[in-house]
Amino acid sequence: MNKTKNANLTDLSKNLRKNMTPEEKHLWYDYLKTLPETIQRQKVIGPYIADFYCAAARAVIEIDGAQHYEEEARDYDRRRDEYMYARGIDVWRYTNREIHERFAGVCDDISRRIAAAKKRGKEKPSPLGEGGASAPDEG
Repeated sequence: MNKTKNANLTDLSKNLRKNMTPEEKHLWYDYLKTLPETIQRQKVIGPYIADFYCAAARAVIEIDGAQHYEEEARDYDRRRDEYMYARGIDVWRYTNREIHERFAGVCDDISRRIAAAKKRGKEKPSPLGEGGASAPDEG
């Protein structure tokens, strides 16, 4: 049994998967789900939940709404990003507006970043696990 698993976060991540924002749904169903690399939705990573996680690139993909521009949210995002970076995980942020106005460009950017990460050798197995396997939550 994984003693670092946070049941509250696990339940919240399941709820967030069921209630994705329109922008998350669009990116998931119209692009990320079709990639050959496994992308996990609402992935618990330590004390945080990432919108999307790509183990092959060791990257979190975040879709930011207007609330992310408020000072408190910016501070939270900065701490969260530092947590990810300290664990060798890149954070790729896109806004709701980018999803609406330049969806193809966002998809191209994600594909380019995944390819570059894999080329750099980041395709080594992630401690967060691959695919649908039940991976331990990092704590």
